[in-house]
Amino acid sequence: MGLSEASGQDIQQGRVPPQGRLLRRDLFPGESFQPFQVGASARRRDTQALLPVTQTMELRNRDYHVERPLMNQQQLEELGHRTSATRTYQWRTWFQCSRARARALLFQYLPVLSWLPRYPLRDWLLGDLLAGLSVAIMQLPQGLAYALLAGLPPVFGLYSSFYPVFVYFLFGTSRHISVGTFAVMSVMVGSVTESLAPDENFLQGVNATVDEVTRDHVRVQLASTLSVLVGLFQVGLGLVRFGFVVTYLSEPLVRGYTTAASVQVFVSQLKYVFGLQLSSRSGPLSLIYTVLEVCSLLPRSVVGTVVTALVSGVVLVLLKLLSDKLHRYLPMPIPGELLTLIGATGISYGVGLKSRFGVDVVGDIPAGLVPPVAPSPELFASLVGYAFTIAVVGFAIAISLGKIFALRHGYRVDSNQELVALGLSNFIGGIFQCFPVSCSMSRSLVQEGSGGNTQVAGAVSSLFILIIIVKLGELFRDLPKAVLAAAIIVNLKGMLKQFTDIPSLWKSNQMDLLIWLVTFVATILLNLDIGLAIAIVFSLLLVVFRTQLPRYSVLGQVPDTDIYQDVAEYSEAREVPGVKVFRSSATMYFANAELYSDALKKRCGVDVDRLISKKKKWLRKQEQKLKRMQKTLQKQTASSEGTSVSVQVNTNITDVESNNVDDSMARASTGNELEDTTVSGQEDAKAANGSTLKALGLPQPHFHSLVLDLGALSFVDTVCIKSLKNIFRDFREIEVEVYMAACHAPVVSQLEAGHFFDASITKQHLFASVHDAVLFALQHPRSSPASPVSTTKL
Repeated sequence: MGLSEASGQDIQQGRVPPQGRLLRRDLFPGESFQPFQVGASARRRDTQALLPVTQTMELRNRDYHVERPLMNQQQLEELGHRTSATRTYQWRTWFQCSRARARALLFQYLPVLSWLPRYPLRDWLLGDLLAGLSVAIMQLPQGLAYALLAGLPPVFGLYSSFYPVFVYFLFGTSRHISVGTFAVMSVMVGSVTESLAPDENFLQGVNATVDEVTRDHVRVQLASTLSVLVGLFQVGLGLVRFGFVVTYLSEPLVRGYTTAASVQVFVSQLKYVFGLQLSSRSGPLSLIYTVLEVCSLLPRSVVGTVVTALVSGVVLVLLKLLSDKLHRYLPMPIPGELLTLIGATGISYGVGLKSRFGVDVVGDIPAGLVPPVAPSPELFASLVGYAFTIAVVGFAIAISLGKIFALRHGYRVDSNQELVALGLSNFIGGIFQCFPVSCSMSRSLVQEGSGGNTQVAGAVSSLFILIIIVKLGELFRDLPKAVLAAAIIVNLKGMLKQFTDIPSLWKSNQMDLLIWLVTFVATILLNLDIGLAIAIVFSLLLVVFRTQLPRYSVLGQVPDTDIYQDVAEYSEAREVPGVKVFRSSATMYFANAELYSDALKKRCGVDVDRLISKKKKWLRKQEQKLKRMQKTLQKQTASSEGTSVSVQVNTNITDVESNNVDDSMARASTGNELEDTTVSGQEDAKAANGSTLKALGLPQPHFHSLVLDLGALSFVDTVCIKSLKNIFRDFREIEVEVYMAACHAPVVSQLEAGHFFDASITKQHLFASVHDAVLFALQHPRSSPASPVSTTKL
């Protein structure tokens, strides 16, 4: 039973809403009645809640229909009582002072106060302790190794694994990411320190040896100042609610960038694997030059260093494979890196790898913490560009991983607070001579997989690192740098696997593949900072380019429905006779408004501009003919009279009074003949102005109405409004009435603000749906272009 067949009793009982009994819609010629559905699922749920179970089961197999009148925008606003939406000003809440607001702000910017008092010790403490120990075991070798990537002494990697981690424990909102040293961030820092403090600046003596003490001191100062600047940028962006900036870093861009960075990391470790002394390079093509230099210096490789790196790499791979195989039976992953470092340090100390085989080792690791040091303001100007790039990259990596874990475990990560937390971690860490950090994918996975539930695991790992810094760091003085390089290269496996994105993106989305490839190539060739800037610019330009080339479609009606689809894709969709329906897949604005108009005229199958040109050309000829006739009239009148005669254009000839009656009658007879000629020419001109294309001998369009489906419009600008007005004007010139359909409320408001609606284009030209517009066009196949469309009579 449809709603049109509902009884009055059903309506009174609430089973069928009264507005369901609306008028039957008009039919297409030759169409059988089939009312279109509106809100069937919602109405079915409401009805099922009121009817018995047996009737509900029976109703599931029925279709429910709603009949309603045609609805243009004006009628829709009257029926729905449209009012302007009230604007809310967020800035007003910033200046409100209350105890509740102070408490909310405290919990917002210091999240640990909101979750730590409710921390379930029995349920989560053991898991967090195990996770913190597991992460600390990984943090130790990675901190030592990634400090080499940053061009700093290894102990500063331990500092960077302690201070920032504890700060993030207080201010972070993600429960599972592991903040600390990260390969991509470290190599970006290394490119800065090696470019601003290259080895060539610290040569001394006859043998031109490098003064490593002075060089390391300068590089530490650069790295710590850079960390302070990165922290200031991140805190500032977080306070102004700039967390949305990460939306401009799409997943293909981030994955292409991290893949290129992993290649940079791999190349930077080759000098430690082969025991070579390479020149410090930075800037465009530095990676290519480094690879060429490594290839040219391979004969000078230190055999002991190469063997140490190979053996360490094989042991690490075997331990990781064993850990993956036995992860179901182990409470925590096998600490492969830590076992390898301990074994390599013992072998190096016992065998004497440095003295006997020339293997380079870590050297002295000072015990204890260093005092805070103020940053160097004179370095800000040279570091500000690098700092902003590193700040954006570090935040993008951290928030991407944070959102992945948040979705997996059902909690929310605040992107703006994450900026503040990372910024404070880097700012405070920079004061204690740390270099910029982010979060590590491998450590985060270990922290989650080993039972970590909150950042208590991060606090446990930082305390464990503190113990190593204070007491156990000096035990690793004989650790070969080749072992650290091997650990870094083995840990790059996850990021290097991202090369498999290329075939998958080729199959799924070639535009995303283009972003991935451009990001990768630009980062490889032009270095990390310039590569990221080019990748972002290219990604945004590609978005603009894709909006300039949307898909334009001519729509047809799917039989017995109110649904309109592209006739090129749906074989059963048929164009409505006499009505052309046009749709664009993207919003229309200044960049593609002209393309929209051109595509519309092309898809309609009518050369609109040519018809208008021919019509105007014919009208100009008629005007010129009328002017010639008027000039002839004036000359003949002047010659027939001895005195001046007044001839009024577009009126009649005035007789001149005379004393001679015969002469007057003769002149009147001549004037009447000329007047008849003038009036005849004027009537021809008027007929030309109001004549049809058929009367002019011009081809007529095969449709009388055009419906623009504007459902894809999300906004309109002034260029869009002018283009729409031009479309109305041009098609009315060729006797086609234009209607619009499916505009969203904000778009209607913008059209009103742009003074789009006037006497010739009213809201009665705008309909609630395409089907409403088509039905109205069929009922009114001809409308006067000079007057608005009359309201639908229902």
